[in-house]
Amino acid sequence: MKRKVGIMGGSFDPIHIGHLAAANEVLNIYELDEIIFVPTGDPPHKEELRAHAFHRLMMVNMAVLSNDRFSVSDIEIKNPGKSYTLNTLIEFHKIYKNTEFYFITGTDAVIDIPNWHEPEEVLKLCRFIAASRPGISIEEAVEKIKAIRKRFGGNIEILKVPMLQISSTDIRERFRTGTSAKYLLPECVEQYIIKNGLYREI
Repeated sequence: MKRKVGIMGGSFDPIHIGHLAAANEVLNIYELDEIIFVPTGDPPHKEELRAHAFHRLMMVNMAVLSNDRFSVSDIEIKNPGKSYTLNTLIEFHKIYKNTEFYFITGTDAVIDIPNWHEPEEVLKLCRFIAASRPGISIEEAVEKIKAIRKRFGGNIEILKVPMLQISSTDIRERFRTGTSAKYLLPECVEQYIIKNGLYREI
């Protein structure tokens, strides 16, 4: 029987309760064996990241410690080039034999799949779980995902996750302005940010 493994990709700049809640929902609903968090290295589509890869990796490791079915991979951070999802999935297929992969990301990222590196190949290698994000209505996401399926094939499903209303952008702004971000992210991550003086500058 195939193992079912989730891959949660993201910049995690910083990781927050919304990411963890979304991962846990997918774990339960799709009855996955494990979820691997993959902090991005040098993403092709993101603006410059605020926290260094080392700090982002440390924060993710701390955040997932309490769940024995969550793990972390530095596969993209170790890669000196651009972090393409296709390359990451190919590597995971080599490492994990007889495994079905579920790639978990926000609806904003999923509807951008046509602009990804070799989207058709990416969609062959995993099922996509699109977690609802603020700013994109479910109706809009459904229409765009239908168009992607028609053009590239693949299996993409939308999952409503209320906790993903929390945003890393808002959390960074709170640390910059000295506003409390308590309860929006794990306490260990909050303390790590304070101790290391992250996100103080724009």
